[in-house]
Amino acid sequence: MTPENTQEKLSTETIQIRGINSAGHGVGTLKDGRVVFIPRTVPGDTVEITVTESRPRWCKGKLIEIVESSSDRVEPVCPHYGSCNGCALQHMAYESQLKWKINTVEESLKRIARIDISVSGIQASPEQYGYRSRLSFSLLRLRNSRVIAGFHSLGAPQRIENIDETCALGEEPLIDAWKSLRKNWGDGARLLPSGRKLKLTLRNVSQGVALVIHGGKKNGDPIELIRKVPEIISVWNVDDSGNERLLGGEQVLYEQRLGEQVEVGPTSFLQANRSCEAHLNDWIVEQVNPWEGMRVIDAYCGLGFYGRRIAKHGANVMGIERNLASNVHESSGESGSLECLAGTVEELLPKVMPADALILNPPRIGLSRSVVSMVNEGGPCLVLYVSCDPATLARDINRMKESYSVGKIRLFDLFPQTSHTETVAVMHRKA
Repeated sequence: MTPENTQEKLSTETIQIRGINSAGHGVGTLKDGRVVFIPRTVPGDTVEITVTESRPRWCKGKLIEIVESSSDRVEPVCPHYGSCNGCALQHMAYESQLKWKINTVEESLKRIARIDISVSGIQASPEQYGYRSRLSFSLLRLRNSRVIAGFHSLGAPQRIENIDETCALGEEPLIDAWKSLRKNWGDGARLLPSGRKLKLTLRNVSQGVALVIHGGKKNGDPIELIRKVPEIISVWNVDDSGNERLLGGEQVLYEQRLGEQVEVGPTSFLQANRSCEAHLNDWIVEQVNPWEGMRVIDAYCGLGFYGRRIAKHGANVMGIERNLASNVHESSGESGSLECLAGTVEELLPKVMPADALILNPPRIGLSRSVVSMVNEGGPCLVLYVSCDPATLARDINRMKESYSVGKIRLFDLFPQTSHTETVAVMHRKA
């Protein structure tokens, strides 16, 4: 049953924040006993708040004034932080962010998977700011050639917070490109494709910055745009069906990752945090502990970074990727090999099993029931599950716990200043 809003006059109270929810919002209790969620607060804060949304059992609120600051509170870096929803934890000391993420994962595993296990540790990001190699902005055209472009607003996702200068999370080349793009896209952003709403993704690649535009109708003038914005080396359009089309500039893109240069498409998935990704990759390879002749399956392999590293140790790796890039099909080490197959894990996993180890790195929605069933029935002794969502990870662990036990959980903070984290579960088949 969906709770209905109660139409009551907005109230103001002074409360103490005692926790944080999964979205990074502080949690407190109103005088009437209902739980209230307040963005931009941390445990230990005493704050004056206004209730903005009231439900029978819980409420949402807005911070009015900090009466007494928590020792975990710090001054946000970004000038847009008070009203932008691009990140959620800039007001919290970084060490406290890491502790909260550990607690969040442990609580998810306890509540959903019904296992009580301590996280073995968390790898901090080498950079707390300026780490993102990819940024996506929303653009909205208004009347009289006005344009608003930025991130969705805090507490009002239908609105857009205008970001004209900077984002504290983006790599420097992205910020330079964004500033230049905004200054030079013309009245009403006429050099971009037409349409009231566009999604603009800036991607930092080896040659410069690629601009990927989702939506729109006519092409605009990409050649003139590239001439006026030299930081941008190519412009792409992606339609509602996911079809990619080069509008102008360089057709082939390269990224420098994990000690090698790889060809990428405009929408190829790569972790946005390069330096912390290296720690994640190292740890995965260490846990596999590959040996000559070992058979490894890398499901949802992307560009095959895990598989390439593991193959160099003599293992034979079979990668599976639905949207397989043309240059990832195969490679060989001194004694091992990597072969990648294009298709879904549901379709191809039974064809490549058995194996000695299986790496699962699904999208945020986690594993389908059919994949879980296949792993339960014929999976290897070692499974490494890489997840960007603790809730779906815990759900899938719960589905697999009759066949597998969790030996170790480790976190990697690929997303500082946000509520997200990357989790790796090392799972062993039960006898």
